[in-house]
Amino acid sequence: MGILEASRTVEINADKSTCYAIISDLPKTPEWQESMISIDVLETHSDGLASLVEIRSDGKVKEITSRISFEYQPEDGMTWEQQKGDLKWLKGSWALEELGSGLTKATYALKADTGRMLGLLVKGPVQDKLKEWLTKDAAEGLKARAES
Repeated sequence: MGILEASRTVEINADKSTCYAIISDLPKTPEWQESMISIDVLETHSDGLASLVEIRSDGKVKEITSRISFEYQPEDGMTWEQQKGDLKWLKGSWALEELGSGLTKATYALKADTGRMLGLLVKGPVQDKLKEWLTKDAAEGLKARAES
């Protein structure tokens, strides 16, 4: 069993509503998050936002598929939890905080149990690289997208 936990915070030169619009538009996420190979929306909430998706991600040592449910906290962020997939379990979140002067603090966080088999591949320096890859990719990708 390998617990993988990581987060990354960035300051973005864009307002919170712009950042929220980007993270809540899940079908467009592969355009700015390099580790995400594809996303298929399976169900939506009444407001049209994706509630259940299937994501294929580059896990560096293996491609990972997860069926994930999303909950939104409009303007403040979102949370997600794997319902089914290659990992034993996965939870994550985006938290957005308005800093004033058009700046936003965005924190991307993940916590997962890679399971026994994947855990054997993802340990030590490989685990550290994977955590950096996943969190930096998401946080820096959001920053680049919001500031463009």
